[in-house]
Amino acid sequence: MTVKFIPNIWLVIGDKPGDNAQIEIIAKALNLPFEIRRVIPKPEFALGKPTYKISLSHLDAEQSDSLEPPWPDLILTIGRRPSMAALWVQQQSNGHSKIILLGRPKRWMERFSLIIVPAQYRMPNHSKVLQLDLPLMRNNEAAIETARTSWREKLSALPQPLTALLIGGQTKPFRFNVQDALGLLDKATQAAGNGSLYISTSRRTPPGVVEALKKHLPNNATLFSWSPDNTDNPYLGLLGLADRFIVTGDSISMMVEVARLGKPLAIFELPVQTDFSTRLQQTMGKWLHHDQNGIQAGLGKLLFKLGLVRYSRDLTALHRSLYDKQLAVPLGKPFIETGNTPANELDQVTQRILTLVATLEQEE
Repeated sequence: MTVKFIPNIWLVIGDKPGDNAQIEIIAKALNLPFEIRRVIPKPEFALGKPTYKISLSHLDAEQSDSLEPPWPDLILTIGRRPSMAALWVQQQSNGHSKIILLGRPKRWMERFSLIIVPAQYRMPNHSKVLQLDLPLMRNNEAAIETARTSWREKLSALPQPLTALLIGGQTKPFRFNVQDALGLLDKATQAAGNGSLYISTSRRTPPGVVEALKKHLPNNATLFSWSPDNTDNPYLGLLGLADRFIVTGDSISMMVEVARLGKPLAIFELPVQTDFSTRLQQTMGKWLHHDQNGIQAGLGKLLFKLGLVRYSRDLTALHRSLYDKQLAVPLGKPFIETGNTPANELDQVTQRILTLVATLEQEE
């Protein structure tokens, strides 16, 4: 689509490289000029979640880029903290600035002009919702190639084939304790067969799990334990050189990065927590997701407006999407050796945004 009107576009992004990269991928594909407005949260909100509201109070003003007029025509944003700032800009512009959100809205769905969501988010069918199969994150091919060169000698010395076990950590609604980790280790050892198993943990891996892995490490396995001061991280080297991958089902980024490589992937599906709070949130999330006009759907919408329930995340939907497209298997089933890679959904995204830009042109 050819665009005559050149909108003023801001990318309102935060301190998460993975999120920022997805927004920048979209912006560059539009082939339109844009400006980056990076907003950095205050230290207490770097991990802690601020109350979702139209505000800049959660931001570190000295570390963040200034948000001043002239206000943009279009804002691309992602995540809780940046989208709060985007909503503030929209408010200051008296509604002139249209917002494209990558990910689920926490509140105020009507304030967003386009909502782009991958499979893990439960969203109702709506004209402003664009549902994707996978997140738009891409591999850094240059970094992987560099790591492939530097790790080749060390990894090729191990018995082949090389199976990489990439471990994340507990995230709602899933559980990941020592018992679960030992079950994973047993299945991964069987999957590795006569080859080698290279285990890499992450910053979210519970310390107890790491200690259990060290204690029960099989003879054919190597363990890398993540820590802030350990710079010899094999992750990129494994992406470049491992023959097969096992990834814990909590880690969207690791699953997608491996799937985009076209290498055999098995997913270890973490068990769901059984506490009352988790089960209640899942139930209310299903009510909100219902498309039909029923009592449950109506109650879900009311709870959403009151801020008591939000559109839920269902990582098992992402698993199913990968299975359906022959990009992965559940751990325990034979690896798929087809070399399939995900379809390119970026074109679909850019066309929807350019259509929105065309409507802005008509308003000018």
